[in-house]
Amino acid sequence: MSEPTVPQSQPPVIKASNLDLTFQTNDGPVHALKGVNLDIGKGEFVSFIGPSGCGKTTFLRCIAALEQPTGGTLTVNGMTPDDARKARAYGYVFQAAGLYPWRTIGGNIRLPLEIMGFSKEEQAKRVKKTLELVDLAGFEKKFPWQLSGGMQQRASIARALAFDAEILLMDEPFGALDEIVRDHLNEQLLALWSRTGKTIGFVTHSIPEAVFLSTKIVVMSPRPGRITDVIDSRLPRDRTLDIRDTQDFMDIAHRVREGLRAGHAYD
Repeated sequence: MSEPTVPQSQPPVIKASNLDLTFQTNDGPVHALKGVNLDIGKGEFVSFIGPSGCGKTTFLRCIAALEQPTGGTLTVNGMTPDDARKARAYGYVFQAAGLYPWRTIGGNIRLPLEIMGFSKEEQAKRVKKTLELVDLAGFEKKFPWQLSGGMQQRASIARALAFDAEILLMDEPFGALDEIVRDHLNEQLLALWSRTGKTIGFVTHSIPEAVFLSTKIVVMSPRPGRITDVIDSRLPRDRTLDIRDTQDFMDIAHRVREGLRAGHAYD
């Protein structure tokens, strides 16, 4: 099994330099992010972990141009996040599947393709391909309410993959699922990542999930969100759930916990 490596000659796909974000509210300013510096390389699987309100999702939303930083710089594929959005550089998977109940699963996946003007033939090809990628082949004509929560999330991932963006941003997509389903989807997500080679940014509150999935784990402090540690995983890229019983896995999980504890020093 090969170790996960990122060619050093390639520029980072995502680069944050001294990134700040402050929200102005009626109760005064809220400092969501402060001095965030991070490089994400092509093909990396990067998890963001930290306490609630630490800025994990805010940082992901900045990458997606859903929030505007108030300081520092952020580039996606060498462009501003807004230009990257216009170039369809990423797909975004939210915490809730967000499928339209009046559309079939195939219809939900086709929606962004329809908006982008793909031909009906191309839409059909992409729907078929992405359903196969997430192991939902044969469910194209089902409606969301006919699928389990885990299957709905897989359909949501298929929708984000449909226009074949190089970057996949995922905001705690499995947080509401039970542990058995979550473990299964973690394995499926790793297999999908291995097949597609996409760069993935993944928000989670789960230490085991972050360690199991990632080539890099970004540990964040309570608000204002700062990075307390960036852990490059030494685990092999090809993993099964059994790896959670190894000493290497437990050592990385321990370091994540230490980083979370260290974050409270900023309070």
